[in-house]
Amino acid sequence: MNTFLDIYLNDQLALGVAWRELAKRSAGNNRGSELGATLDGVATAIAEDVDTFRDIMERLRVRPSPVKSGLAWTAERLGRFKLNGRLRSYSPLSRFEELEFLTMGIDGKKQLWTTLRDLAGLAERLPDTDFDALVRRAEEQRALLEPFRVRAGTEALTGAG
Repeated sequence: MNTFLDIYLNDQLALGVAWRELAKRSAGNNRGSELGATLDGVATAIAEDVDTFRDIMERLRVRPSPVKSGLAWTAERLGRFKLNGRLRSYSPLSRFEELEFLTMGIDGKKQLWTTLRDLAGLAERLPDTDFDALVRRAEEQRALLEPFRVRAGTEALTGAG
């Protein structure tokens, strides 16, 4: 048992829960558009990644912390009250920030998979987990969102569009 690894895994699970909830919210906010369809797919993939991560924790016999995951879920909900430049409606800034935060989370997830594979030595301990495929999957999710992030950033920050 490695207490530091256990804590790290629970911290990362909490972040995964927050990104999953943000992806679902963003998909809903953009329903009926090309971005919404892309976000639906990314939200599903992020939820599957969280399930994969939970499976890894279970196989390592690391108990998930309901407190950390609950706090992450709550924090994501509280983030919805952030001022976005409009009193009652979804704004271009909201869209951009959701995409910006999602891409940060996906970049962090890619780093997580490489950390678990290389630094924690889990590739040897869990040889049936394809960490390389998980890294590629994160890269694919990031690539799907990038054109939308750039467009949303340009629209929100320059008033273009």
